Amino acid sequence: MRHKACKARQILDRVGDKWSIAVIHQLGTGTKRFTELRNGIDGISQRMLTATLRALERDGLVRRTVHPVVPPRVDYELTPMGRTLLGTICQLLSWAFEHSDEIDQARADYDARVAAS
Repeated sequence: MRHKACKARQILDRVGDKWSIAVIHQLGTGTKRFTELRNGIDGISQRMLTATLRALERDGLVRRTVHPVVPPRVDYELTPMGRTLLGTICQLLSWAFEHSDEIDQARADYDARVAAS
């Protein structure tokens, strides 16, 4: 049972990091090329996007397709298993947007209490 808990934690670390969530969310609207993903995810570097896509592909959540054309064209899409995460990720993002002002206020209140003590 411990082994499964450890594996689950590793999986959650992968799909729960900010870049994986952003990539899965972007691919939720359909197949995209690398540049489309990079342009659609604010703040992600080329290196980080490459690493995130490779990790998601390794985990079976993203499919990478290389088309034999000149210049080469590479597309990324969610696998059927990756699509099962889409609803959860959309709910998580909606929650974050909905509560962002409250969280900002809570942080400001906390920081003021800590500074005063």
